[in-house]
Amino acid sequence: MTSNHDNASSKSKVSSPKVKMSNLAKREERLAFRLLLPALLIIAIIAFYPLAQVFYTSFTDRVFASGQETNFIGFDNYQQLLSVHITTLDPVIDEATGEIMIDPETGQKVYERPLDVLPREPSRYREFNQFSLFGNRYVVGATDPSFIQSVSNTITFTVVSVFLELVLGLAIALVVNSKFRFRGSMRAAMLVPWAVITVVSARMWEWMLAPSRIGMFNALFDWMGVIDSPIAFLASGTYQLPAMIAVDVWKTTPFMALLLLAGLQIMPEDIFEAAEIDGAGKIRQFITITLPLLKPAIVVALIFRTLDALRVFDIFQVMLGQSQYSMASYNYFQLIGNRNMGLASAIGVIIFILIFLFAISYIKMLGVDQE
Repeated sequence: MTSNHDNASSKSKVSSPKVKMSNLAKREERLAFRLLLPALLIIAIIAFYPLAQVFYTSFTDRVFASGQETNFIGFDNYQQLLSVHITTLDPVIDEATGEIMIDPETGQKVYERPLDVLPREPSRYREFNQFSLFGNRYVVGATDPSFIQSVSNTITFTVVSVFLELVLGLAIALVVNSKFRFRGSMRAAMLVPWAVITVVSARMWEWMLAPSRIGMFNALFDWMGVIDSPIAFLASGTYQLPAMIAVDVWKTTPFMALLLLAGLQIMPEDIFEAAEIDGAGKIRQFITITLPLLKPAIVVALIFRTLDALRVFDIFQVMLGQSQYSMASYNYFQLIGNRNMGLASAIGVIIFILIFLFAISYIKMLGVDQE
């Protein structure tokens, strides 16, 4: 009996510190929550509440700067923005001969007009694009072709510019991370394009891309004999998006290089020395050591740049105006030009969702959440 009692008491003595530690941990958690509560309230006020307000407004027909009554219209704004319809275009038959009509200038088949085949109820669809597949001709219609085009422009701009900035930024970071004379001056000089205000750089590039002798690129191409006539970079649909990508890559690559350089700076040098002793070359060290260790920095850089690219507004607005839209500049046009606050809010929600999906994709694909 005594031994059992002693064992029980000893067990209670051993287990009591665990209970005390558990209570202490709970008190620390409550204290931490109380200390974080003011910050959480501030974030809720300045971030979550406006975001929730935008989500709610996207389901209404609210008019900006107007006393007009606001009505709840459900998903009508999203339906107007995202409705797409694909239908077949049949060749036009010549009634006299019963054969398919051929355009005498192009030698191509003549097809029905998209206006005649696209539905008009419950919403009016307008032509967005045409394409051929397996010998058939199709037309893509949308209730808001300008928005669909802005989505295409934004995603293309984001994917191409961020990819080029990642590759060039990584190359620059590797160069300025190596030891050479005037390395500090080189690091400072590489940040000059990024330090220039975006509107200023957009105006500067607008002058350089001008379709006349004052345009540096047209003057250079003319001197090299590459072109017969000036190229309207900012007026031609073929060159507008590549011009925007070039401007953004020039300006933002230094920022990408700076983020990647920070990741390179914290890498331990003894790992590379050991790899070199084992006979690993520079390329193998880069693939097996540098890239894996740099993965978190790459993810941060990609998320930051993708977030900015998906929200790109200034260079499109300054250089292209209303000839080509990004999602953000089309949002501005709907809010300020058309005063359609409900539709503009829906565009903002779609931009938010795209940013969220891109961020989650980066984290999942690169496996950062598992490290």
